[in-house]
Amino acid sequence: MRACIHRGSGEIGGNCVELEQDGCRIVLDVGRPLTAGQNQEVPLPDVPGLASGDDPHLLGVILSHSHQDHWGLMPQVHPDVPRYIGGAAANILRAAKFWGTGIDLAETGHLENRQPLVLGPFTITPYLNDHSAFDGYSLLIEAGGSRLFYTGDFRGHGRKGRLFHELLAKPPADVDVLMCEGTNVHREDLGDGAEQTPTETQVEKDLTATLRGTDGFVVVLGSPQNIDRLVTTYRAGLRAKRDLVVDLYAADVAAATGRATVPQLSDDWPRVHVYLPHTQRVRILKSKEFHRVAGLLTKRLFVENLAAEPSKYVLFGSFQAELPRLLATSRLKIGAVVWSMWDGYLAGASGVRLQSQLAEAGIPLIHHHTSGHARPQQLQELVAAMAPGRVVPIHTDSPEDLMALAGRSGATPGDHEWWTVGAAADDRSAV
Repeated sequence: MRACIHRGSGEIGGNCVELEQDGCRIVLDVGRPLTAGQNQEVPLPDVPGLASGDDPHLLGVILSHSHQDHWGLMPQVHPDVPRYIGGAAANILRAAKFWGTGIDLAETGHLENRQPLVLGPFTITPYLNDHSAFDGYSLLIEAGGSRLFYTGDFRGHGRKGRLFHELLAKPPADVDVLMCEGTNVHREDLGDGAEQTPTETQVEKDLTATLRGTDGFVVVLGSPQNIDRLVTTYRAGLRAKRDLVVDLYAADVAAATGRATVPQLSDDWPRVHVYLPHTQRVRILKSKEFHRVAGLLTKRLFVENLAAEPSKYVLFGSFQAELPRLLATSRLKIGAVVWSMWDGYLAGASGVRLQSQLAEAGIPLIHHHTSGHARPQQLQELVAAMAPGRVVPIHTDSPEDLMALAGRSGATPGDHEWWTVGAAADDRSAV
């Protein structure tokens, strides 16, 4: 089996890996780079048949999870190219499409935990993992007697951390190549594997303390697709005697998971409500998709409800654009705003504007967040448990540091280089 990283060997995000065996090929992820501007055109990787759909040797695209830096170029992939993703992940992306952040993949099939998928000479075994994207997978690829384990994005400190520990306890055997993400290797001390990233449980405890200690309602700004954080906010709200209020985007995503254990707008969840920001009301009016709000009469809250009992509620979702309207409503009492995403986003124009607005209003901006990616120590644990013949960095801007962390040496493949899985590290050919 041969491999080529088309993008991701030296950057965080934008993953795309092509694998070849006996003339047949598959692609792992077709991500949009995080560095690309919102309206910037990004060409597809140079994979024969990906754009045209006319190459029968291209057997399919396997998407590890629902983050745009792993699927974002799929609108440019020809619809005749088969595509595979987790079923719940696909439904989440369909739900998010209406809100401008998703896609209907019209997928060929679905990934299921530990259930092998055979495409020509390739056997792909998905491993459900712990990540901030719901229904995400690592992938074991077997072909021609070689075995490559692609981690995708993963961690071991989220709500599904047991999955990481199960992998450590019983990893796939005889892995030739561990293609490992290394998002966080440049963010923490590489020398002692320092544990500085909080767990999702710690985020819940910290948020509970904020909710208990705040007079007035609290707005938690987080990704509506981060189901772990939705659950965290709900649980923290219960502990602080507050009800959860989501926007309609977050409510749609929660329903799309198909899991009755996820807080959502149903009679089974009496302490979950919905508030529609102005931008979401406008989107529904313009689309005339009024069915989206038709069944919300008993669940929908308005400004009057928030103003009457401000300390009863915690809001979660994409409320950042709505904050100026809430701040301008004098009868509302906002006690605090919680930033529950990567703090790097605060350096952008909208983040700077948010901080200025809150400072002017005298409202504290509090950070409660944890990474969706593995800690350095978790990366070391995975390498030690799997004992692969070779480690190949991906999804990192510090591949050398990742290799040092893994206790490995030797050259690592760059973008656009073909190399043989299971062969020596210097067995590479540039294209």
